[in-house]
Amino acid sequence: QMADPFLYNTGDRSHYGCLGHEVQIEYLKAYVCRPSFFTDKAVIVVHDVFGWQFPDIRYIVDLIAGHGYLAICPDFFKGTEPWKSTDHWADFADWMKDHDPMKVDKEADVVLKYLKEQCGAKKIGIVGFSWGGMAVHHLMLKNPQLTAGVSLYGIIRDSEERYNLLNPTFFIFGEKDHTISLDQVFLLEEKLKQYCKVSYKIKVYPGQVHGFAQLKPEDMKPDDKPYIDEARKDMIDWIKMFV
Repeated sequence: QMADPFLYNTGDRSHYGCLGHEVQIEYLKAYVCRPSFFTDKAVIVVHDVFGWQFPDIRYIVDLIAGHGYLAICPDFFKGTEPWKSTDHWADFADWMKDHDPMKVDKEADVVLKYLKEQCGAKKIGIVGFSWGGMAVHHLMLKNPQLTAGVSLYGIIRDSEERYNLLNPTFFIFGEKDHTISLDQVFLLEEKLKQYCKVSYKIKVYPGQVHGFAQLKPEDMKPDDKPYIDEARKDMIDWIKMFV
């Protein structure tokens, strides 16, 4: 049995009591958390392969809401089964065919419409983790309504048209991520320098593996905690700068 090259260890997870609630938006379910005051700023959170109900991602939604944003994590898998840690890695490619992070435009539009029309949002940013990081990279090339994006360890698809970002985008990577080589990160940086007309930033966090930034505090290893905290602060700072 080869080690799952793409998924971080979801082992024994501490229970997480969420602060937000679930809503139905057209054909999508979504988890929403609002700050204690009205804001016209919102952040869409794109989950990883474990889906919109995974406790780690809800923790991130609540964290972003705590910084004064209406935060929402829609079910980008549209009610289909997320990947589970008990699934077999050999089936992952087939599963991905039905869960393509480049095919999220329609869902993004449904959520943007809801945020603008039902929630009074005027500025909307987006952050995504792993599968969601790939989705964010795609959406920041395609959807001008998204004021800023943060893509956390989204695998980099290599093609020329991946660099013309429409709005400020921040790419976060772990140095020890065995799904994304540092060569790919350097190439991304080189191409963005060449083609990108908007603000962007790329940062690699020492010693960190795939999935490092969404761990809940009680699931963190002490050595990793400073980097996890730094990545989160960097993510929030980027959003605060542009959203």
